[in-house]
Amino acid sequence: MQELHDAPLAPLTTFRLGGPATRLVTATTDAEVVDAVRAADAAGTPLLLVGGGSNLLVSDKGFDGTALRIATRGFELNGTQLELAAGEVWTDAVARTVDAGLAGVECLAGIPGSAGATPIQNVGAYGQEVSSTITEVVAYDRRAGETVTLDNAECGFSYRHSRFKADPERYVVLRVRFALEDAGGLSAPLKYAETARALGVGTGDRVPLADARETVLKLRAGKGMVLDPEDHDTWSAGSFFTNPILTDAGFALFHARVRERLGDGAEPPAYPAGEGHTKTSAAWLIDKAGFTKGYGTGPARISTKHTLALTNRGAATTEDLLALAREVVAGVHEAFGITLVNEPVTVGVSL
Repeated sequence: MQELHDAPLAPLTTFRLGGPATRLVTATTDAEVVDAVRAADAAGTPLLLVGGGSNLLVSDKGFDGTALRIATRGFELNGTQLELAAGEVWTDAVARTVDAGLAGVECLAGIPGSAGATPIQNVGAYGQEVSSTITEVVAYDRRAGETVTLDNAECGFSYRHSRFKADPERYVVLRVRFALEDAGGLSAPLKYAETARALGVGTGDRVPLADARETVLKLRAGKGMVLDPEDHDTWSAGSFFTNPILTDAGFALFHARVRERLGDGAEPPAYPAGEGHTKTSAAWLIDKAGFTKGYGTGPARISTKHTLALTNRGAATTEDLLALAREVVAGVHEAFGITLVNEPVTVGVSL
């Protein structure tokens, strides 16, 4: 294992924000990950797990403890069964499944970060979620002091949530296993209308895998959601807020607020989210509350390509970005009575 002291964390995050860690350990095998976690726990040292850094917002003061960078590698394909080491670059793994002619994660192309983070957030985009293909997650259980294997049901998946996110101090993901589909080189049925429109087909249709992947990459790039060091719109964590899920009663109150603010004919986005619940769009809320693309005058601004992304324009601090996030949260709540929830994990700070 590589070990550094007073190590900068900003270069390890897609925000490029945050101060140094007291100690930074890089682990390249599962055994090294477990050893580092056990050592930190035995010493009572605070532990921060770092994968691709695409979902971390770190305090300007940094992290007083051990930051463990998980850099394990492993891509094992057996028929339609895939096993990924936690440190595998997710978007590269998706490309390899497409090259292998297997469907199930092709619409998750271009999402930054590591494979080990995908079950934690139940990563999803363009009509797919990893929970629909994950069969098992192998993790180190810090409470039990042993490596465990959790099946899909035990992972407790829901919208952008899981058992791992609910109890972040307990599990360290080591490996993720997926069941993909051999559909003769075709994608899974397309569920997202924007993707289907871009491909000139209907929802529910299948298209060549490579076409699905390339279309999603183009759509994401158009929204600044594919990493590019030269494009400050991608110096972000992607979507900073999750889409609110409201009860039927809550949605009715929200709908009334929308019409009061925008006029009798105004209709907010509404998507089924289980019995008695409706999901609406955080991006729509932000825009209609007056925070349009490019909003801001300081070093942290809303992306010029997508209102859901808060970005570092090159000289921002974490506090600059938090100030913008708080302004957006307050503005949306004042306009529509909904409190947005941040998606990135905050380290040493909070909204």
